[in-house]
Amino acid sequence: MPGRISLAIACNMIAGVVILGSLAATAAERALPYLAPPGVRAEAFPRPERPVAEIVGPGSSTEERRDERDEAGQVARLLRLRPGMTVGDIGAGSGYHTVRLARLLGPSGLVVAQDVSPLYLALLARRVDRLDVRNVRVALGEPHDPRLPVGLLDAAILVHVYHEIAEPYAFLYNLAPALKAGAPIGIVDFNRPISQHGMAPNLLRCELAAVGYREIGFHTLDYWAGEYLAVFSAPRQPERPRSAALDPCSRSRAQ
Repeated sequence: MPGRISLAIACNMIAGVVILGSLAATAAERALPYLAPPGVRAEAFPRPERPVAEIVGPGSSTEERRDERDEAGQVARLLRLRPGMTVGDIGAGSGYHTVRLARLLGPSGLVVAQDVSPLYLALLARRVDRLDVRNVRVALGEPHDPRLPVGLLDAAILVHVYHEIAEPYAFLYNLAPALKAGAPIGIVDFNRPISQHGMAPNLLRCELAAVGYREIGFHTLDYWAGEYLAVFSAPRQPERPRSAALDPCSRSRAQ
């Protein structure tokens, strides 16, 4: 019996490796044709003076329930996303917004689905292949650096992911060059404690302002209590504060 159990475990492990290898190959076919050079290293920036939420599963609710509340439609309308644009889904996870954005942007547009998890991206690549969605590319980033090419994006969204970014100042600093001049970045989060996977709006504003981002809109969303969309414009490179000069925000300062 022990021999049979060991053999079963070994077979499952081999099957898992084969599946992951297949998913990785699928993701490679969907990868951006080139990866941006590394940005400024994380050590050059202060750590956030607040907790960082643990990364949870790639989906926060069932997609049917999110569709009932028209989550993707609200975000797209408020950010004025339209066909032909290149939009970054930062922290794409299972790809709820990715596949819906792909339909909205059409064949002349592009969705760049970025995440720090190779497994999430591989599963997402397989999903869009299964749905025959051809205008999606995946991009593997790092916790402090999305590694996206300069001037690539007409807009970017971060949906229920900002409070999980371990190096927010470095990440925002390295993300800015990927956004075209005037491109909006929309951050969706809950107005609740970070321990409950939320982010107080004033603390969010303080952290983005520290890196030179400017708030251009704030909207209360109507599909979950306390949910909001904060919209910012990224600073141009000469306007970005030097990494050593960044003043980290504390929760008390952001009240």
